[in-house]
Amino acid sequence: MTDGRGVWITLEGGDGSGKTTQAELLETWLTGAGHAVVRTREPGGSEVGRLIRDIVLHHRGDVAPRAEALLYAADRAHHIATVVRPALGRGDVVIQDRYLDSSVAYQGAGRVLDAAEIRGLSLWATEGALPDLTILLDLDPQTARARLALRQAQGPGDNPFDRLEAEQQEFHERVRDAFLALASAEPDRFLVVDATRPAAELAAAIRERVATLL
Repeated sequence: MTDGRGVWITLEGGDGSGKTTQAELLETWLTGAGHAVVRTREPGGSEVGRLIRDIVLHHRGDVAPRAEALLYAADRAHHIATVVRPALGRGDVVIQDRYLDSSVAYQGAGRVLDAAEIRGLSLWATEGALPDLTILLDLDPQTARARLALRQAQGPGDNPFDRLEAEQQEFHERVRDAFLALASAEPDRFLVVDATRPAAELAAAIRERVATLL
């Protein structure tokens, strides 16, 4: 926990693993139980973050890997300072889509940068902030890509993959392996769930773990 009396939960996993669905279900359960909940994401959980998100995910040209890592860290520094820490200080439950583990997986393993340096950069940017619980929705890249393709086909108009979603399967395999290695290294912080299971079953498993924090 970073501050105050709140509880901080992050959701991690590859694109298409169902993080948004589980965040919504968790928020509904928590608010129904009387908790004040702040839903947020990285990048893009603040006004500054929305500008950075447009660059790192939707910029049409190349972004150098180290520049990409620094942009994510800049978003993270501002987001933690202006959104997450104030919410935790109020005693809220923060449900966050992606945090520093995503940078270690995507920029570290995916972009083949030094994972320890990427993690250290984020910890410096956030003054060492780590969540109380990180939920890893584990899904193989082929299944994830099929889900994304279906989502794009059902979406309104032209809805192309973002810069990370569009990467090759080998990139996403490295990302998945990195997430699982992170979870293995910090079993007390991580809950790993099989994202091929029905959404209701996943939600129940997540609620059971979250209940121990409340």
